[in-house]
Amino acid sequence: MRTAPAVDRRRETLDDLAHRYVWWSKDAGTGDDVIVSQVMNLGTYDDIRRLEAVMAPQELRAVMLRARAGWIDARSWAFWRGRLLAQGCADIPDAPPKRAFHADLL
Repeated sequence: MRTAPAVDRRRETLDDLAHRYVWWSKDAGTGDDVIVSQVMNLGTYDDIRRLEAVMAPQELRAVMLRARAGWIDARSWAFWRGRLLAQGCADIPDAPPKRAFHADLL
């Protein structure tokens, strides 16, 4: 059974973006959240528009909420928070997650 064209287009787009934004990992198992967050953090405007063409605002919001500390910097977080709030997404924290150097001790 063949997958839907929209799913194929999404996978092709994410795979293409992964080649540009996940340069440190040659592992084919790099998760989509890492790819998407890298584009959200470092992407050109054209790549941001490509990402938005294959992912709904709620999906991008969900990636932000799952992001680990350091995945999206404060400047990019503010950009995406404003962009997604304007598109009707709600409940996005004001700031990205922060690193906790002693998290294993808590």
